[in-house]
Amino acid sequence: MSNRSASPGGTLAFRRMWADLETVGLDADTGGYRRFAWTRTDHDLREWFAGEAQARGLDLTTDRMGNQWAWWGDPDAAVAAGDPGLVLGSHLDSVPDGGAFDGPLGVVSALAAIDEVRASGLTPSRPVGVVNFADEEGARFGVACAGSRVITGVLSPDRARGLKDADGVTMAEALRASGRDPHELGPDPETLARVGTFVELHVEQGRLLDDLGHAVGVGSDIWPHGRWRIDVPGEANHAGTTALDVREDAMLGLAAAIISARRSAEEHSCLATVGKVDVVPGGVNAIASCATAWLDARGADPDAVRRVVADVRDVVADFDALVTEESWTPVTDFDPVLTRRLATLLGGVPVIGTGAGHDAGILANAGVPTTMLFVRNPTGVSHSPDEWASADDCLSGVAALATVVADLAGPPAA
Repeated sequence: MSNRSASPGGTLAFRRMWADLETVGLDADTGGYRRFAWTRTDHDLREWFAGEAQARGLDLTTDRMGNQWAWWGDPDAAVAAGDPGLVLGSHLDSVPDGGAFDGPLGVVSALAAIDEVRASGLTPSRPVGVVNFADEEGARFGVACAGSRVITGVLSPDRARGLKDADGVTMAEALRASGRDPHELGPDPETLARVGTFVELHVEQGRLLDDLGHAVGVGSDIWPHGRWRIDVPGEANHAGTTALDVREDAMLGLAAAIISARRSAEEHSCLATVGKVDVVPGGVNAIASCATAWLDARGADPDAVRRVVADVRDVVADFDALVTEESWTPVTDFDPVLTRRLATLLGGVPVIGTGAGHDAGILANAGVPTTMLFVRNPTGVSHSPDEWASADDCLSGVAALATVVADLAGPPAA
């Protein structure tokens, strides 16, 4: 690890920004965060990002999906000159009752890294941008990395507009309520052309760095992963008067799906999770007329992941259930030259893979030279209020990111 540490000015900026975000979307009962796309909380986060960009004199733009880009330098002039910009950043939204670090750490660290580079007196040779991707977690509408999927063309605008939240509100309706035109959604090659390199800093969602004794690591790859919706039909009826042998209970099919996913994942060395269900009518004394579940499956081997889903599909077919793929991200190898360069630049830090999805993976699969920096998480816990990283390690991440900017966007060697 580089011996460089964040300057006092960078430390103060990081701590101030972290304090600004500390209460936004915080649920006092659970201690977790509920920062869902296109809500009032999301609006407050976007306003915060815009304010930080303005305070630094960065030019703020918004693409066709509503992702926010804050630029130090002229990205369009750089594209014309054949040397598009370096972009840092992550996202600000969360899973239900999520931790404080997943996403926001990357955004705050990127802004603090720009402060660090400026304080050093360096004038970048190419534009440097900070991005806040919209709806990375997919907590409201069910599709992860929606912001990056739409602009890269992986998620069609029609499908995105039609996605519904738990209350039946479509993404189109949510966008309209937030003051955006849902018909603007679509691939955005002009925005992507400005990104010559993308480096996303993220808290590690595991504890490998802690086991290795390093505060920072560089990403090598992301496992293939996807989400599937399982709809199991049934027939509503009275729990106290309907004989067991004549019931059509959707919950039986749901239970079979969950058990099958776990058994198949163990057999094929994958991970499979059913963490969200919706039951109709949802009464304690009513037989379910419909049960909907969402399956998250991932693993090192894409064929093995597909076999898990196939096993679940075979089991629930006996219940006339429908399994629909909502998203799929293939195996993502980050740019190997870039990854090796950064690992060496930072003093030989570990190069590690991850089973968690990120916008960096979507951009990498779209052909953007991409890698990630990870900050140590000694708890190994993520998507939970127990997610944590020490202040010193976070500042080590800021210093590492500033070093990366100086290397990738600094003046050319004499």
